[in-house]
Amino acid sequence: MAQHSTHPGGASRVRRRALLGTAVLVVLVALAGLASYLTRDGRSPSKPPAPSLSSPAAVSPSVSSSGPSAPRTGPGDLPVPPKTRDPIKFGKAAAAALWSYDTRAYSQAELRKALRGWLTTEAKYADPASVDKVVPSRALWKEMAANGQFATAKVHEGHFPNAFTQALQEDPGAITEAYVYAVTVSGKQSIAWKGSPAGGAESRSATLAVQCRPKHPCALVGVMPSVAP
Repeated sequence: MAQHSTHPGGASRVRRRALLGTAVLVVLVALAGLASYLTRDGRSPSKPPAPSLSSPAAVSPSVSSSGPSAPRTGPGDLPVPPKTRDPIKFGKAAAAALWSYDTRAYSQAELRKALRGWLTTEAKYADPASVDKVVPSRALWKEMAANGQFATAKVHEGHFPNAFTQALQEDPGAITEAYVYAVTVSGKQSIAWKGSPAGGAESRSATLAVQCRPKHPCALVGVMPSVAP
């Protein structure tokens, strides 16, 4: 269960989220659950179920079949963000990265650092806590590593949520403050481990906040606590 943060950095995280809300809420206010995500007090949203040792992890974004299944250069490589100015393409690649891991190839800390590298460098918008919550805890990672567990992701579809599209049509200029887009992705995560090479697969879907400023590659802002259709 999520708890109130007593760390001095908790206040700064709340301020960053409030600033994000000020810049982006005009465009994303219609998205279900977004208001609480941007204006919540020190509480974190419920943590997504972590990958288990005997069944597929529970997280579910979606991507189109033409999109990247995972932004990696080879098996076991840490995820590297693509250089694209297309928020949907970036969102699909980010979802694939968030749903993939390989305990045989790197540590939990290395994966966490790599995923944080996808975040925008504009600190007032970035929400690293929402990305960290997708990574299994150190204790769980240790157990998973003992079993050689790994996961791959296949993205089926990515799109702008209906509410986001409608809000943007009603006020096209609203997005020019932070250039943050909502992208909903769906796909499938496959998990395998020693003794079970076939593993299992589970559908995934998630809504991500992606920043794509003009003439700059896109970057991740954060992971929404709920999926917007």
